[in-house]
Amino acid sequence: MTAKIISGRETAEHILEKELSKKVEVLKTKNIIPNLVVILVGDMKASASYVKQKEKFAEKAGIKSEVRRFESDISEKDILSEIDKINNDPLIHGVIVQLPLPDHISVAKVLNSIHPSKDVDGFTPNNVGKLFLGEDTLVSCTPKGIMQMLRISGTDLNGKNVTVIGRSNIVGKPVSILCQSENATVTMCHSRTKDLNHKLSDADVIIVAVGVPKFISGDQIPNGAVVIDVGIHNIDGKLCGDVDFDSAKEKASAITPVPGGVGPMTVCALIENTIIAAERIHSA
Repeated sequence: MTAKIISGRETAEHILEKELSKKVEVLKTKNIIPNLVVILVGDMKASASYVKQKEKFAEKAGIKSEVRRFESDISEKDILSEIDKINNDPLIHGVIVQLPLPDHISVAKVLNSIHPSKDVDGFTPNNVGKLFLGEDTLVSCTPKGIMQMLRISGTDLNGKNVTVIGRSNIVGKPVSILCQSENATVTMCHSRTKDLNHKLSDADVIIVAVGVPKFISGDQIPNGAVVIDVGIHNIDGKLCGDVDFDSAKEKASAITPVPGGVGPMTVCALIENTIIAAERIHSA
């Protein structure tokens, strides 16, 4: 068996051009242009590259995208002041703060200062709480992208066993809730999990977001499982994920590549959230 490749790049391109751009055209007939602001602190190559992809996707969808860059020694007070201005600007519909931030700036304070209606990353307590309660909200981008990939690849989660490896607030926890909302039975695994292989043995879908290169290998994957690899690492100049792709593709029925898998779908979800935020703000 050789796995079907679930291309996040191709899926994102399709959604941007066939779905999101049409929604933007409708908004523009009402003189509304969805507007996303990205706050970038410091000079990190990985962050800068990711921001460029956001700008590229925003252009394809037809929305406005602005990057506000600040030196790494900017004070926490000044960052909070900048977010307050954005919260009160009716022409801005979404804001994200590119992580990580310098150590002297509290990530929690910064994220919690974003108005929930403009929290297109889905990180504020208000939006996370709504997600856990099953209410309509702006869903965290990576989990949202994962769910879109599963749907588009034809993976029906109803009654399936999903094993999530990683319990972060950004991916592991929210994606487990989303899978449960699709009637899956979810097993959460993490660094303290005993006998991980046993937990994987009956998995129909495996979502790996542990942050360790090639943490999962093919011999741990049940025949025919769908594998979603959230990780991305640069090892000796080559990119790889949390899953050993070469061995895993011989066991899985479908698998996401790295790069070109979950990453583009995360950015696509961000653009979609910005459009949703614009629709809601102007319909309120």
